[in-house]
Amino acid sequence: MADLADELRRVLPAQLVASDPDVVAGYRHDEAPWCPSEPPAVVVRPECTEHVAETLRTASALGVPVVAQGARTGLSGAANGIAGCVVLSCERMNRIVEINPADRTAMVEPGVTNAALSRAAAEQGLFYPPDPSSWETSSIGGNISTNAGGLCCVKYGVTSEYVLGLEAVLATGEVLHTGRRTAKGVAGYDLTRLLVGSEGTLAVVTRATLALRPAPPPALTVVGGFGSTAAAGAAVAELTSGGHTPSLLEVMDAPCIRAVNAYRDMGLPTDSAALLLAQSEGDATTDAAAAVAAIGKVFRSCGATDVVEADTEAESELLLAARRLVGPAVFALGAGLVEDVCVPRSRLVALLDGVAAIAARHDVALFVTGHAGDGNMHPVITFDESDENEVARAHLAFDEIMRLALDLGGTITGEHGVGILKKGWLASELGPVSMRLHEAIKKVFDPDGILNPGKLFQPP
Repeated sequence: MADLADELRRVLPAQLVASDPDVVAGYRHDEAPWCPSEPPAVVVRPECTEHVAETLRTASALGVPVVAQGARTGLSGAANGIAGCVVLSCERMNRIVEINPADRTAMVEPGVTNAALSRAAAEQGLFYPPDPSSWETSSIGGNISTNAGGLCCVKYGVTSEYVLGLEAVLATGEVLHTGRRTAKGVAGYDLTRLLVGSEGTLAVVTRATLALRPAPPPALTVVGGFGSTAAAGAAVAELTSGGHTPSLLEVMDAPCIRAVNAYRDMGLPTDSAALLLAQSEGDATTDAAAAVAAIGKVFRSCGATDVVEADTEAESELLLAARRLVGPAVFALGAGLVEDVCVPRSRLVALLDGVAAIAARHDVALFVTGHAGDGNMHPVITFDESDENEVARAHLAFDEIMRLALDLGGTITGEHGVGILKKGWLASELGPVSMRLHEAIKKVFDPDGILNPGKLFQPP
């Protein structure tokens, strides 16, 4: 689309605007399989807020859709291109503007990776807790867009709990500032929380002020194998009701255990129906070794066998490696649909058993791992993408898992976002009153509907 590219080059440095088909093709989609995408007409790679504002002013005047992108590590299709759109890639806006140890805050641009921020904070004795599995490459802007979580959410919470304020550009090109830099502040509506998790449909984030914590002491790991999902669920309930504060509490079902052992022999117990992995840094009165010993005791009291408690950080990382290998091990078996449902912790066993029943009913390969400590599970359905019947069964199973999560009082997404993959289910979770308000808010922020259209929900 030469006219669009020329118009953008008129208001922006020419090197920021790419229209070569081979270049724009690389910005077509995120990492969500089975979500439709189209190559953008133009890719703009801004280096400052004013570049973003100029792009949006131009797109708004021309009525051209704009899709903001971070590192494209998302798993819901929220960053996928659409025909004729401008992709606004924030990858060059990657400066850590400030880390303030006195205020325990960081100010960053959206292209900063989670890992870069974490390492910079650590140099100041501070800690940025949100840690999605893709933390080495995922961007803070993307994390904010989906309200990303991670392994340590059980203790520290998700991205929204650390976003104090935002600079964002509206569809008109106006620059909005939300929130604060102070430890407290309640003036006006909380527009910061509104933008977190909005998946680029309301504004484009160009700067974030984030809360940091003092760096915790090193954590240790404990692992236990259970003969049934009910026993594993009982251990999770006992830990959460008994005052334990693990910084990580993960679960792997039997198919995941087998897949990891086949992918790389980790010596995981093959007779276990479920594996729980926990970490603890201890607390003000208990060191990490005592804390993991107490967790191990709970595991044993709930029937766990093969309980292993790490003595060192190196042993801890070795034990945790099994959990990190689930993704590569499962996707080595075929194409996959990744779920992101979350249920109350008290319904975790019902979800795990229900997912197993769905797999049997539709004759699909299903692997469940996830964050047992907060009920956020990631069932993965693998299938042969060349087999139409198998693909159809996989999609039926996917939908049934979504319905199961809602029936158990849960949500269709705990941390990946809605995007394209789950937008057909949003109304089922939210209901007509909430959807009407969503549509009205979208209209206020983006009256012409140019920001990431077709994602999250489809306005009337």
